[in-house]
Amino acid sequence: MFRRPVRPARTVAAAAAALAAAGALTATATAPAAAHAPARAHARVRHVLLLSVDGLHQSDLAWYIDRHPDSALARLVGGGVEYTHARTTVPSDSFPGMVGQLTGGDPGTTGVYYDDTYDAALLPPGTTACAGARPGAEVDLTEDLDKNKDSLDAGQGLAGLPGSILKMTGDAASLIDPSKLPVDPKTCKPLYPHGYLKVNTVFDVARKVGLRTAWSDKHVAYDILNGPSGNGIQDLFAPEINSQAIGYPAGKDWTKDNAATEQYDGYKVRAVLNEIDGYDHGRTHRVGTPAVFGMNFQSVSTAQKLPSSNGLTGGYQAKGVPGPLLAKNLAFVDQQVGAFLAELHKQHLDRSTTVILSAKHGQSPTDPKALTRIDDGPLLDGLNAAWKAAHPGAGDLVAHAVDDDAMLLWLTDRSKAATDFAKAYLLAQSGTGNGIDGTAKPFTASGLKTLYAGADAARYFHVRPGDSRVPDLFGITRYGVVYTGGKGKIAEHGGAHADDLDVPLVVSGAATPQGVRVGDSVRTTQIAPTILRLLGLDSQSLDAVRIEHTRALPLH
Repeated sequence: MFRRPVRPARTVAAAAAALAAAGALTATATAPAAAHAPARAHARVRHVLLLSVDGLHQSDLAWYIDRHPDSALARLVGGGVEYTHARTTVPSDSFPGMVGQLTGGDPGTTGVYYDDTYDAALLPPGTTACAGARPGAEVDLTEDLDKNKDSLDAGQGLAGLPGSILKMTGDAASLIDPSKLPVDPKTCKPLYPHGYLKVNTVFDVARKVGLRTAWSDKHVAYDILNGPSGNGIQDLFAPEINSQAIGYPAGKDWTKDNAATEQYDGYKVRAVLNEIDGYDHGRTHRVGTPAVFGMNFQSVSTAQKLPSSNGLTGGYQAKGVPGPLLAKNLAFVDQQVGAFLAELHKQHLDRSTTVILSAKHGQSPTDPKALTRIDDGPLLDGLNAAWKAAHPGAGDLVAHAVDDDAMLLWLTDRSKAATDFAKAYLLAQSGTGNGIDGTAKPFTASGLKTLYAGADAARYFHVRPGDSRVPDLFGITRYGVVYTGGKGKIAEHGGAHADDLDVPLVVSGAATPQGVRVGDSVRTTQIAPTILRLLGLDSQSLDAVRIEHTRALPLH
């Protein structure tokens, strides 16, 4: 039985009635009028702290709170509104997931489909003579953009790492190597991540009205959250998670050892605590607590992916039952959330701060018996070989591929004949992968359940056929399939299964009723307009909200 720690859960209607009786249903001076006016006054909300626990499922949160009813996570849920049927974006990758939370838009609107994609209209990195150059370029938003991807500070050159990491600059432009960026054919200049985003962000809107903003994430490429203005985030702290983990065996980045991931997350926690105290992330200058700020956690995600670490078994013991490593990391996140809540109280900010907890993505599969690892390399090599055999003199058909627990392909030939060829080839492939214990497991149809190609893929993402960014093929795998060439991974994200999409969503603290549980389906893209409404700003200021008619979350 799921236990509510603070008070019995109330229905949304009951909560609204209580608020109305208390005189809480009033208008705000800065809110839009008529149909767009919020139902409640948010004058008390001065700060919104957004936390993303990557990989966390709603079922994980419920499991943990049921066993720890006095935990910080239980207090957070009990002190606000819990949405038990929230879903993140498809694809369920970190970049579209986080961009969706802070813009209100899905990939077709934001133009961000994954952290490593392809754009048929841009020019390859390093292009200097743009006239007549052939378009088509990889858009890499990973550690590869760093001036030094092997260094925690992304190439800033700080002495005394990792202890000095809080001195890392927030100027992403000084940490990104422009020679690695795709080139805009209109300007013949490198296109930085923030310029690649098609719509504005919550940070953009907040800055325009003079509010302070801050964010902490895992790559400098999260400059994308600055939005098209390029300056939405005043204080960006993005130590490189895929750098060499200092103090750990050579060749291991911070994600390959779960204790290292916790240590890495700890740096971002310290940054946020400094911001709660009114300083910048490095505690160098007193600047005031941001109006919109937050971070992502990575340790739960690595605990779900690693077969084992630190002497503990990773992943799930049975369907939806966290194993010892994952249970340990849920406790770790709970401790950090508790530290945030305690610091907000210490600084007398708990009555003016709303905390939003969610996740960029889930992780699949949560049933270890369902795991089927498939090496996608031979599948793509075979597709290229088959294409060239059928078209003498032709080059590779696959321009770019991203395969985690979904399949995204961009082709050099975007014609219907080519996309149909690729679809038919992939659906005809069978072979042998391996399961959770490493033993052989057969697969058919390249491990795919559904494969959208060409115009069907464009329609799936609600864009026009021929859109320069949309994948030419988007494949939804059979449950449990993870594309990997080895046996070092037991889960992944990116797909469209419930395990990928069903994430927690909690809005708690100032201006929220307590102990409310909402069972209606909601989307994490609704976080963006909700943040603005909490702060008394017009949610229609967000481009994606206007395009997709994204509604704020019901808080009453």
